[in-house]
Amino acid sequence: MAKIDLDSLSIEELAALRDRAIDKLAEKVVARQAELEAEIERLSQYGKASKKSPATAPVAKPKKRDESKGDESKGDEVKSDGEVRTGEGTEPIAEAA
Repeated sequence: MAKIDLDSLSIEELAALRDRAIDKLAEKVVARQAELEAEIERLSQYGKASKKSPATAPVAKPKKRDESKGDESKGDEVKSDGEVRTGEGTEPIAEAA
């Protein structure tokens, strides 16, 4: 590639050079993106999922302690007269510690 003496160029010539460089760079980016997408497609046949969005990230399971908090209704009792007794006398985990 020929060397360009930037100091000898006018503002218009520098602006035109900049525009040509931007256009060429955009062409190369598009070509490279197409190459990478083709590579991802080729690799996807091996069962590896491509990471296109963070929405496909695995969801963390709740801890055992957290599950027991949500199951407070399991401690409910129904008395013979139909009254429901809700886990009275049990302290929340934070207070028990």
